[in-house]
Amino acid sequence: MRYLPLSGDDRRDMLAKIGVASVDELFRDVPSAAREARFDLPLHAGEMEVERIMGRLSRQSIPAGEKPFFCGAGAYRHHVPASVDHLIQRSEFLTSYTPYQPEIAQGTLQVLFEFQTQVALLTGMEVANASLYDGSTATAEGVLMAGRVTKRDRVLLSGSLHPHYAETVRTVAELGGTVVTAAVKPGQVEDLASLIDDKTSCVVVQNPDVFGFVRDLRPIAEAAHAKGALLIAVVTEAVSFGLIEAPGAMGADIVAAEGQSLGNGLNFGGPYVGLFATREKFLRQMPGRLAGETLDADGRRGFVLTLSTREQHIRREKATSNICTNSGLCALAFTIHTSLLGEIGLTRLARINHMRATQLAERLTRIPGVELVTPSFFNEFTLKLPRPAVEITHELAAKGIIAGVRASRLYLHEKSVANHLIVAATETNTDEDIAAYGAALQEVL
Repeated sequence: MRYLPLSGDDRRDMLAKIGVASVDELFRDVPSAAREARFDLPLHAGEMEVERIMGRLSRQSIPAGEKPFFCGAGAYRHHVPASVDHLIQRSEFLTSYTPYQPEIAQGTLQVLFEFQTQVALLTGMEVANASLYDGSTATAEGVLMAGRVTKRDRVLLSGSLHPHYAETVRTVAELGGTVVTAAVKPGQVEDLASLIDDKTSCVVVQNPDVFGFVRDLRPIAEAAHAKGALLIAVVTEAVSFGLIEAPGAMGADIVAAEGQSLGNGLNFGGPYVGLFATREKFLRQMPGRLAGETLDADGRRGFVLTLSTREQHIRREKATSNICTNSGLCALAFTIHTSLLGEIGLTRLARINHMRATQLAERLTRIPGVELVTPSFFNEFTLKLPRPAVEITHELAAKGIIAGVRASRLYLHEKSVANHLIVAATETNTDEDIAAYGAALQEVL
């Protein structure tokens, strides 16, 4: 019997929920020329011929490493040492995908244990899980967890939380909660405290936020705790852990982060690795799985799945999550890269990132009409340009400069950010890249 997962009614319900009338309308933002493009591909060809054809097609795109590249907003281009890719392919780590049987999965389990230790240290928290899918789903899981802990269903989101993360939270929270989002104020500290009430389960704040603004989480942590709510700190740039005070030290109860920056490339937006950490007192409400250390019958050190409160392992009504796995390979790459760096190396890398961003900001803000919106930042900042950012980014792209992410692409209905451009600089940007950006921007303005 054929398996048909979606009926016509299912498809119509999904399209209605998204807010479009048809599949074609769903893809309306893709230019018609791209939608209707037809590649002249042979019906069959040998392997070498296929490689040549695909190589020719790929050269129509510009790889991030070939031009000065300054995009961030949740996904960052960093140097990944060749040793990372080499080590993740060693046989010690290529054990079973899901470590149900510890006696044949010690490589996988030890990596997860080390990964959890690293995440707990970086975030300033007491326990961390074995990873989730990415930063946005980790944030949504944090919101669900806060609801279980507080027995409340109202969620307060910072207006400067990455809009994709906010949308993921709204999708999940609609299962039985209310989501309130503060106004968008680039480069400013919102008055979130006044929006917290006795029904609020958690306050979700990103640091650095989507505009790159670095804030002190202590005041909002105190305000949330005074009302019995939890603070969820979100971090999209993992390298910032090397320089910015850990969220746990500033009062966060849950930390949800994206670990892509360490060990993992841009990968066209995925696969990524979600980091999740919390206080020990909330351990039983944490989603996903937890690897722990133990001793075997002969007294030798070993590793096991200590906690796995998900549907596949316990009664469904007691499960804290339906997360089916963890991002094992990406977590391994993260662990290896972080281990190679060490504490001193990570701090040095973070300082280089901040230095590059400071150099770039100083160069660009010397141009008349360019205003720096974020007074404090790590390796990402927001500029306000004299005309719409969409026009300027296209003009800069024509000059070979990938200038950043325009805020209007993230905030589709916020006209106030039409001229705002989010710019990121990392250790991969050179003095020549910065000079080329400055000269090109000055020219198009």
